[in-house]
Amino acid sequence: MSVDGDKIRRGQEKIAWVRAHMPLLASLEAELRPQRPLAGRRIALCIHLEAKTARLALALKALGAEIAVASSNPLSTKDDVAAALCNEVATHARCGASAAEYAAFLGEVLAIRPHLVLDDGGDLCALLHGRAGDWGTDLIGACEETTTGLVRLRQLAREGRLRFPVVAVNDARMKYLFDNRHGTGQSVWDAIMRATNLLVAGKRVLVVGYGWCGRGIAQRAHGLGANVVVAEVDPVRAAEAVMEGFMVAPVREAIADADFVVTATGCRDVVAWEDLMHAKDEAILANAGHFDVEIDVRSLRARADGRRVRDQVEEFTLPTGRRVYLLAEGRLVNLVAGDGHPAEIMDLSFAVQLLSLLWLAREGKGLAPGVYPVPPEVDGAVARRFLANRGMRIDSLSAGQREYLGL
Repeated sequence: MSVDGDKIRRGQEKIAWVRAHMPLLASLEAELRPQRPLAGRRIALCIHLEAKTARLALALKALGAEIAVASSNPLSTKDDVAAALCNEVATHARCGASAAEYAAFLGEVLAIRPHLVLDDGGDLCALLHGRAGDWGTDLIGACEETTTGLVRLRQLAREGRLRFPVVAVNDARMKYLFDNRHGTGQSVWDAIMRATNLLVAGKRVLVVGYGWCGRGIAQRAHGLGANVVVAEVDPVRAAEAVMEGFMVAPVREAIADADFVVTATGCRDVVAWEDLMHAKDEAILANAGHFDVEIDVRSLRARADGRRVRDQVEEFTLPTGRRVYLLAEGRLVNLVAGDGHPAEIMDLSFAVQLLSLLWLAREGKGLAPGVYPVPPEVDGAVARRFLANRGMRIDSLSAGQREYLGL
């Protein structure tokens, strides 16, 4: 078998593995496939291109859609999965793509003139807003599944520049309570341990940001035996961290004792060059936010001596003489240095995505530009399917209880 054939086979094996562990997506596909509810719809996906997202693309295709896929991160693409997927849908991605290639791939995806967009981080929607008039009258709307992407889109909405309706998939309870917390928590530490092969127990971990992703990272670090300190700018979240058993401190103070520094804020320069001047010798830096701007990587490259010491690990010698180790070039560590969230977690998120896309396909033409919540019935349907798949049942309100509660 040729090298390309081997690559395709490996990608097919990965997709088959996650297919067997994503029962909600499988049940939705089996239930809806005869109806082909997305027949005649063109969907552009900009998403981390690995086995679980390939599974989602194939499910959307099975429901009748024409699909074009690009990666939302130049380093997170799994080339074997992309090779396997391109036999099924139009796929425009490769690991290590240059900035120019990445932009070209997004353009290729938009060339299908999509009815629906599924975005991860907001790059595809940002590109659509940068186009004067060729973004297509067929566009109904978009779904965005990240905190970072929604920050960008809500800013456009506040400025009155958002041009189409967007469903805030990230804000669905069946997404952020599971994907952001449990998925990020596990996959970030999977990737850090894979990249470094170092012990976590007994170490000091600084988690920067205590949103749902930061909570998951902190909780998993604690479960691995680490001593955890949280840095936050929101006093309420900082108070929550204290009540949940963690110390809180400013970044510049806490970084002096931190063996691991993990950022998860969605903001830039949360670990600035000046902070790094206080870093402990041999501190390990990892980013769990969508873009590579949370740690000041640019200053590191410009002002410190760097060298590659291990796959996905770069050593930088600071002017202080101390060394820091940057993982995954400061990009999303769990996907660049690992396999991303567990399949069962993404099964929940992608069930929400699929049902949100179906809702948007039905209702989007009647919606004004804006950011819309996932309909509560979608959250409820995914949760009930999740419980049923595990053979679990729950109570329901009686008529009297509903009346008492004003429902």
